Amino acid sequence: MSGNVMRTSVLIWCVYFLSGLGYSRTFKVAALVPEGTTWANSLRKMAADIKKETNNRIRFKLYLGGVAGDEPDVQRKIKVGQLHGGVFTGKALGDIYGDVRLMEVPFSFNQDRKKALAVLSGMRNHFDQGLANKGYVNLGFFEVGNVYIVATKKAENLGHLKGMKIWAWEGDELGSSMLDSLQLVSVPLSLPDVLTSLSTGIVDAAYASPLAILALQWQSKIKYLVDVPVVYAVGAFLLDQKSWNKINPGDQKILKKYAEKNILRSNDQTFQENEESLKALKSTHQVEFVTFPKKDIEAGVGVRSKVLNQLTGRLFSSDGVKLFQEQLALAKKGIK
Repeated sequence: MSGNVMRTSVLIWCVYFLSGLGYSRTFKVAALVPEGTTWANSLRKMAADIKKETNNRIRFKLYLGGVAGDEPDVQRKIKVGQLHGGVFTGKALGDIYGDVRLMEVPFSFNQDRKKALAVLSGMRNHFDQGLANKGYVNLGFFEVGNVYIVATKKAENLGHLKGMKIWAWEGDELGSSMLDSLQLVSVPLSLPDVLTSLSTGIVDAAYASPLAILALQWQSKIKYLVDVPVVYAVGAFLLDQKSWNKINPGDQKILKKYAEKNILRSNDQTFQENEESLKALKSTHQVEFVTFPKKDIEAGVGVRSKVLNQLTGRLFSSDGVKLFQEQLALAKKGIK
């Protein structure tokens, strides 16, 4: 091999090697979930898997436990490039793309997780496209789980609830619509204020998943749980589209694969933890479970229709509502 050919070969190899070293991306991602929780562990395992499978080309720096601010703060930081993604739930997720909150329309699934997952699967392409139009790549939906109403006062039927003051997320159109449809008195508060407000009587009731009830320490203030879930709640792990486009298609594939793998594992664990938390609320913390009459539970179908009618064109798109209704019908047939 001549000297010129050798020098050229070495130069090509060096350029290739150095370009490989230069290709790396660190995604800064924030979530409210505290360290040690299933969601947090899932994100850390995902980050480790992706780092390994991409030979350190793709890394994640995680800001957990709210250290980067609440979810609206995280959205603002993504817009200015300080962060590249986050896990969003409830109102914050709806602020990005309202149709995603169709999954949280009250009395859609009751206690049927299989039905909820079937509808979520059927809506996934619609949700992903809507989120993409808003500048985000959806790497998967985390399950929050079934949401229950808990109270400091006993309510044996829907009528008893109507005299109570119930917490609502500040600025949450879906929550307000649900409570208005149930003719309940809503008290808008930020989440950290709920525990104190239950203690002082500012509110008599609130709603959350069993796991969240224990994590937020509401069990120390509440005495009753209405034993039928009103909502099935989800969160989404989103990355900024511009940052996503800076990694090659092969690494995008790896990232999606391991995000999905770890989120699915997390969801199964969260389901089990919610079941265990329900049992703990009843047995360990002596919370009384109240069963409403069948007619009150059946009235939930009417509440669902009212919420959909009120929010179509405001929070939900007409196309999204139509698809949601179709998927509900298909899931019901499939389960039977």
